[in-house]
Amino acid sequence: MKAGMLLLCWMFAAPVLAQQPVLFDWFEYSGKDAVFETPLPEGSYRNPVLAGFHPDPSIARAGDRYYLVNSSFAFFPGIPVFESTDLVHWRQIGNVIDRPSQLDFDGLGMSRGVFAPAIEYHDGIFYVVNTAVDSGGNFIATATDPAGPWSDLHWLPTIGGIDPSLFFDDDGRTYLLNNDAPVGKPRYDGHRAIWMQEFDLAKMQPFGPRKVLIDGGVDPSKNPIWIEGPHIFKRDGWYYLHCAEGGTGPQHSQVILRSRTVWGPYTPYENNPILTQRDLPADRAHPITNAGHADLVEAADGSWWATFLASRNYGGVHYNTGRETFLLPVEWKDGWPMILEPGREIAYAAPGPSFMSRTDTQAPSTGNFIWRDEFDKPVLDRAWTYVRVPKQPWADLTGHAGQLAIRPLVEGLDTLRNPAFLARRQQHTRFEASTALRMPVEAGTEAGIAAFQNETHWYFLGARRKGKGIELFLEKNGGEGRRIVAASTLPGLESLKLKIAGDGAEYSFGFDAGQGWQWLKQGEDGTLLSTDVAGGFIGAVIGPHARIAQEERQGASE
Repeated sequence: MKAGMLLLCWMFAAPVLAQQPVLFDWFEYSGKDAVFETPLPEGSYRNPVLAGFHPDPSIARAGDRYYLVNSSFAFFPGIPVFESTDLVHWRQIGNVIDRPSQLDFDGLGMSRGVFAPAIEYHDGIFYVVNTAVDSGGNFIATATDPAGPWSDLHWLPTIGGIDPSLFFDDDGRTYLLNNDAPVGKPRYDGHRAIWMQEFDLAKMQPFGPRKVLIDGGVDPSKNPIWIEGPHIFKRDGWYYLHCAEGGTGPQHSQVILRSRTVWGPYTPYENNPILTQRDLPADRAHPITNAGHADLVEAADGSWWATFLASRNYGGVHYNTGRETFLLPVEWKDGWPMILEPGREIAYAAPGPSFMSRTDTQAPSTGNFIWRDEFDKPVLDRAWTYVRVPKQPWADLTGHAGQLAIRPLVEGLDTLRNPAFLARRQQHTRFEASTALRMPVEAGTEAGIAAFQNETHWYFLGARRKGKGIELFLEKNGGEGRRIVAASTLPGLESLKLKIAGDGAEYSFGFDAGQGWQWLKQGEDGTLLSTDVAGGFIGAVIGPHARIAQEERQGASE
């Protein structure tokens, strides 16, 4: 049974909620960024290859296919798995975390949960190593089919820190790497080390001595910060150890070292970093920042490529689309790989691999496009995700043909549990997202469309019955608690269209009550949905939401 069906079966095995559902007829998302308007030259592809919140990419090749995983933090299903035949066109095929029995994120902020995963393929088995921050620690999951199902989690209780990965040597030995605190007391804030220990695949546990490979970073005299995301690969008798360094903000970078023996000592490349954007002018047009956390792969034709995270900024420091997945070729020079020479900007369009498809489109992974869900399939599209793990069966695609039925919950968007909110990534700086809903007959339900960064930073454009009419309202939480910023009373109606439009820092909220689109509120501050304002490591998401009205929630709690 596939992962999506497993989740569906679990969801609808639980008791049915009493509250009447809200029916959503469709949901549409469209993006039109200026950087995607330029026609692609023949044989080129667009960056990012996975637009919107897709951080910490890790990649592995199995034959002529490539598999990529991303961080998902407290969203569920977790750790999306993508497949490609050419490194450019990606299709999500599953999730490593797709069962409530594997992990639970209740009580966690949205930027906790599952951090940077690392994927490897060895002897017919796929391995994903990961850290469940504040929810269990480090673990390994395995699968023979990357689409799933993935195994229950093999916990690694002796391994602290974050960012574990596996290296399979050609002598049959396996090693586990990770970031952790250094030996003794850290010398400064951000002082970390890269550790390695041999690993027993049969027992799924490390064994033997554990050794520090890097203490601090490639140049300890400069007190480098946050060495993390370690990977080892072997080429021409050299062991290459590459890591992220400098933190996940504007100083982010990728560095590399090498050794003739797996245990080192590792010598840093004199031209480090092999990837960064920190040395570029801050006032450049359409800046790409935060580049780092790379993973390298050798393609079937012998070429080398790197996937890595970076962000597309507006207003200098803001990015609502989170940290995205980019792709660049790797050039080998004197036995060292270089992803991007110092001083060069990451290209929004670049020549693709020789084996790249010339007919497939990259949409809806990147570029400008219109995406629409008519809710006419038996299971949810993989574009949808949940905020934490659902505990009740509030989403239904089978009971009302061609409609998504959402039963409202007591939890609102500010909960540390699971609200009745389906989330789709914001992939563009300039976008529109809209939906059509049918209001429930009973009062006490609030439903509409939300733009969400985390539990303390969001907008909710909602509607509720008020007497014989409908009250339309815009609710906002910018870190200081929820408040209503606009409201309007509409005559009684059964269906309503709602829309959120974003353009950089400006978000506008509209409705169509049968007389065409009108604005309830324009020019609201969209920077509260940016990662730099909201904090954490994720990007904004948008989707339908339903909840029990506040007075009803208070009554229920009393």
